[in-house]
Amino acid sequence: MKINLEENERIDDLELENLKIIQNEKWFCFGMDSVLLSDFAKEIKPNSKIIDLGTGTGILPILLSAKTQNTKIVGIEIQKEVAKMANRSIVLNDLQDRIEIICEDIKNLENRYEANSFDAIITNPPYKKRGTGATNETKEKLVSRHEITANLEDFITIAKYLLKDKGSIYMVHRPERLVDIFYHLRKQKLEPKVMQMVQPNKQKEPNLVLIKAVKNAKPFLKVQKPLVVYNEKREYTNEILEIYHKTNNINLK
Repeated sequence: MKINLEENERIDDLELENLKIIQNEKWFCFGMDSVLLSDFAKEIKPNSKIIDLGTGTGILPILLSAKTQNTKIVGIEIQKEVAKMANRSIVLNDLQDRIEIICEDIKNLENRYEANSFDAIITNPPYKKRGTGATNETKEKLVSRHEITANLEDFITIAKYLLKDKGSIYMVHRPERLVDIFYHLRKQKLEPKVMQMVQPNKQKEPNLVLIKAVKNAKPFLKVQKPLVVYNEKREYTNEILEIYHKTNNINLK
């Protein structure tokens, strides 16, 4: 299908079941964190109803459409132009029957959905607290990276409202926010069940953490073996290559 691109836009091949995505070079483009989260959440059961809080380019719904069976996925994005671009990626991939992109503030979702409406939630929320880190970025990048329109507590609070009993939330974040994440999850009766750290290599400290929590579950946290991105030869590890469906060590996004 032919899609007209706007200024600064490009189409990237996701190299997974011929899926593609539109990205704007001056806005926030997806990274490895989204790819790792989609793989972490691929256990979501067939026929589940999923919502992505802060979908951005729509990368998570698009990837999960290939990694899960017969799921229906809603992507929520507060920025109007970003949501429009994500929706064009859905059309580009002919996924309108699987994915819906909605331009909305996550804090308003109680007015759009009934409680306990979704089987699973995925989210790659802004990592940085408001007023921290670099602020000389475009508005789109600032909203994606900083807690400007919604903070961590907002994401977890609405997740509790939207999730069915025993439903799961899958999140990627930064390890330095781990105490805040666990505090707010438990406060909302979303029990952390699985955690996996991501390390650039075996010598460096983790820079990402993947978390699964289950609504109204009993306490028990399984800590998985860390996922290491690069080996001692500065090549991608076999685990990363497998996630990207690669059989040789070529350049990855």
